[in-house]
Amino acid sequence: MPVLDSHVFDMTRAIQLAVAPVFLLTAIGAIINALMGRLGRAVDRRRKLEELLPAFEGETLASMERELGSLARRIKLVFWAMAFAVLSALLVCLLIGTAFIGALVAVDLSKPVAGMFVLAIAALTVCLLAFLREVFLAAMADRARSVG
Repeated sequence: MPVLDSHVFDMTRAIQLAVAPVFLLTAIGAIINALMGRLGRAVDRRRKLEELLPAFEGETLASMERELGSLARRIKLVFWAMAFAVLSALLVCLLIGTAFIGALVAVDLSKPVAGMFVLAIAALTVCLLAFLREVFLAAMADRARSVG
C-alpha cells in the first residue's frame, strides 16, 4: 500500500505543478480572442474600403489607398501575433505533458520543461510586442483619419 500512496502523491504533485501553466494557457487564449476581434474589424474595414474604392478619385482615393496600406500592415501584425501566441500555447501544452511524463516515469525532465517554459514566454513576448505595434498603428491611423 505505501507504493500506491507514493504514486498518488507524485500525481497530485504533478497536477499541482500543472496548474500555473494552465493559467498561462487561459491568458494566452484571452489574448488570441482579443487578436481575433482586432483582425475581424481590420478585415471588415478593408472590405468596406475596397467596395467604395471605385467610386472615388483624387485625394480621397489616395487617402483610401493609404488606409488600405495601413490595414494591410495591421492585418499582418495581428497574424504574426496570433502565430506566436499559438506557438506559446503549444509550448505550454508540451511543457505540461512533459512534466506529467517526468512524474510518471520518474525521469528528471526539469531542463526540457524549463527550456519549453522559456521558449513559451519568449514567443508570448514577441506576440505582445506585435500586438502593441498593431495597436499603435491603429491609433495613429485613427488619429490621421480624424485630423484629415
